[in-house]
Amino acid sequence: MTKPRVFVTRILPQPALDMIEQSCEMKVWPESLPPSRDALIEGVRGCDGILSLLTDRIDAEVMDASPCLKVISNYAVGYDNIDIAAANERRIQVGNTPGVLTETTADLAFALLLATARRIVEADRFTRSGLWKTWDPMLLLGQDVHHATLGIVGFGRIGREVAKRARGFDMQVIYYDSQRNEDAERELGACFAELDMLLATSDFVSIHVPLTETTKHLIGERELSLMKPTAILVNTARGPVVDQQALYKALKDRRIAGAGLDVFEHEPIDPNDPLLKLDNVVVAPHIGSASVATRTRMALMAAENLIAGVECRPIPYKVNPEIDRNFRCCGLDCE
Repeated sequence: MTKPRVFVTRILPQPALDMIEQSCEMKVWPESLPPSRDALIEGVRGCDGILSLLTDRIDAEVMDASPCLKVISNYAVGYDNIDIAAANERRIQVGNTPGVLTETTADLAFALLLATARRIVEADRFTRSGLWKTWDPMLLLGQDVHHATLGIVGFGRIGREVAKRARGFDMQVIYYDSQRNEDAERELGACFAELDMLLATSDFVSIHVPLTETTKHLIGERELSLMKPTAILVNTARGPVVDQQALYKALKDRRIAGAGLDVFEHEPIDPNDPLLKLDNVVVAPHIGSASVATRTRMALMAAENLIAGVECRPIPYKVNPEIDRNFRCCGLDCE
């Protein structure tokens, strides 16, 4: 029996590749950079499934490169890189990797918060450069985290995990979300606030909303102007949730104290971007889920989705359940 054919758009942790290879005829994009548009379309051609990354734009043109494409398995929780409407039209199952990176991403968000507040990156550069001459009572003064007010924008799984970590620092936690969560409020001692109030009263603001049409540039010039001049913004969600140009101006003019960023409007960020010249911003290259255990589990979940889809079974982690009983199945001619 011929194995289903799949295209994996980047090298993944080996346990997942081994799992896929047992069930599928697999081709893997071998380079560290994502496949080009043409290479992506060519890679999908004739395949039953694709395992994509958030760097791969999977739209109707890509889907139509293979008439027998049954499943798109995204190696991420977010799936704003996939045209879900186009997948639904073609009855293609779409999967993601929910839950697995929650705690790991929350860890990074809090690490960025601490590093920015206490100016750790600046201090590291200062020490390595030989500028440290003596103990100085005014050297690299930062912001206290303990007993400060943390505003969490988006109180889903990751936002709530950040709130748990804040409790260890005796922080007051307030949150904004499209829906109030009174159970989580009781569990975590958090208080709901409208966005403007949260921005105006928080010492730290941590963003944890998905990227949608309504959340793009949710934090712009007006919102940044509401924040305290001593406040710090942390973003480990999606870059376009924050107007990066407005953030640069706010940081440059010291209208807010700092920012810790794992995501950017355009990734990778241009090394000549003026944001990178500022000393009050800590940056990371989108590593929110980057622990060995988490990335491996993500890969295995993506492999499970991929294999179930090409075998014409409902995938375990589906983002388009509206086609649960009507998904594209076997017997399609891929030649």
